[in-house]
Amino acid sequence: MIDEFLTFIKTNKLVAKGDKILLAVSGGIDSMVMANLFLRTDFKFAIAHCNFGLRGEESDGDEEFVRDYALKREIPFYIKKFDTKVYALKHGLSVQMAARELRYRWFESVIQKNGYNSIALAHNLNDNIETFLINMARGTGITGLTGIKPLSRNLIRPLLFATRQAITEYSYEYEVPFREDSSNAETKYVRNKIRHKLLPLFKEINPSIESTLNETIIRVNEINEIYLNSVKEVKSNITVKRGNLTAFRIADLQKPEIGKTMLYELFKAYGIGSLQLDDLVHIINGSSGKQINTLTHRIIKNRDEVLVSENTEEKDTPLIIRSINDFKKVPSISSAFISDASTGFVQSDSKANGCFDAEKIIFPVTIRKWQSGDIFYPLGMKQKKKLSDFFIDSKLSLFEKESCLIMESEGKIAWIIGKRLDDRFKVTESTKSILNISFS
Repeated sequence: MIDEFLTFIKTNKLVAKGDKILLAVSGGIDSMVMANLFLRTDFKFAIAHCNFGLRGEESDGDEEFVRDYALKREIPFYIKKFDTKVYALKHGLSVQMAARELRYRWFESVIQKNGYNSIALAHNLNDNIETFLINMARGTGITGLTGIKPLSRNLIRPLLFATRQAITEYSYEYEVPFREDSSNAETKYVRNKIRHKLLPLFKEINPSIESTLNETIIRVNEINEIYLNSVKEVKSNITVKRGNLTAFRIADLQKPEIGKTMLYELFKAYGIGSLQLDDLVHIINGSSGKQINTLTHRIIKNRDEVLVSENTEEKDTPLIIRSINDFKKVPSISSAFISDASTGFVQSDSKANGCFDAEKIIFPVTIRKWQSGDIFYPLGMKQKKKLSDFFIDSKLSLFEKESCLIMESEGKIAWIIGKRLDDRFKVTESTKSILNISFS
């Protein structure tokens, strides 16, 4: 494996001459094999370990194990202990997201203070396949099927070529010590469900499923590069710059090969989201003078062209809410807190109170004005509805619509503040904790 390891690093240009690498080592088999492989090279490296305090004595045992491993081999090491649950509660994050945020923030501080060039993560080929399947199951574009990158900013993944089985065999052959994480066997997490339930079924169909899916990911990456280059070429051929204006020829936009996917790619830089594509199509095929105003640009049909210019009007800047405490930035929100759902819950009839399944609200949350094309799933309904239609049904005046605020999580509307909750974020029988927000 050492030859494959070095070849993978060289081919993907993960380490330059003289680089110092910080290895993220949990004590599990993947990161310990990665540490062993680095020991067999001439690379300069150190070990960093996070103790998230989530598994009691088991977490402390991992910390002691990694420390002893580094000391015995005279490897520089850095260890940090976090109170992850307290941090998650304080900032309104899931425990997993809190651990991720704490981990990477600390890694960055270590490399900046100590002159390391990059952070090595022990993701393997199976992790890449699981990510591919997760994204496919949730729905994604072509970019979401390109998997985990070997190099991303200052993060490197030098084990991405190796299967979990190859790593296991290597650990036995070279007697690499490691500790088992008991949570890896649990199937309550999506990734573990795929690892322990879905992939074994795939293997019954195709015993070589790992290599097959890896080849598919490689091909998708290559296709994605061709696709992005194609978009760039199409855009250069059908646009004309006139000072601050960008002009698209209507005849070109109406060609059969310019479908909604290509339109999205052509106009996403101007603030057009997937939910606004129908409105964009109506403008292209509609009468002169029709327009869309996004947060950043104004898009208007003028005779046989679609003209795009920067929105020079005074804009309402969206508020980015990174934790529960940040809700106080919104003048119209009087309080926000998390409560335990086990004590019983009764949905309030007051539109001023928003109660959400806290695990479904992913920070950062955005508070913004509504946009043309926005949709949501009104509480109690399973069908989506355009906000423009909701406003008409609610008989809101123009001024009420203009002042209406939207709470958005991961690109999904969770609440038309003070008007209606989204059904996807409601409190259910399986809800463990509730995010309560009061609108004054």
